[in-house]
Amino acid sequence: MNSLKLKEIGFSDLVPLCSLSFSNLPQSKSIVFAVVDTTLSGKPETDILYVGRAKKPARKLLGSLIGGYGGKGGRKINAKLFNDGYLEKAAVCWILSDDPRATQKDLLSKFIEEHHGYPDWNVAKKLPVKPKAPAKKKKTTKPRPARKPGS
Repeated sequence: MNSLKLKEIGFSDLVPLCSLSFSNLPQSKSIVFAVVDTTLSGKPETDILYVGRAKKPARKLLGSLIGGYGGKGGRKINAKLFNDGYLEKAAVCWILSDDPRATQKDLLSKFIEEHHGYPDWNVAKKLPVKPKAPAKKKKTTKPRPARKPGS
């Protein structure tokens, strides 16, 4: 799956993140969006960096991803955009959805089928549980002898 396949599914045209504005985004609509590396566009391997969803696109894309506000995922992507130089070479596209959670899940499952893993900036929601290390024994201290009254 790459950006050309997203276009076939019905995603919008790519909008460079460096020129993204409030007026470019759908207003008050739930969307599923993809962040794409434009330096790899159209190549057989994937150029999709992230697949996300938003009930309020302006808040999610402008505030969280570009502004760096919000949760851990948004801050991580913001750091990649600004620290790793992806702001100039990344673009975003989206599709309107009545059920963005199901649409995102479907897109991610198709992506995993084709590429045997999540997009680079997505992480699995449930990480494998690490076995707990055995509890360490506490040192036992000898009780102090009781004090005699008046001493």
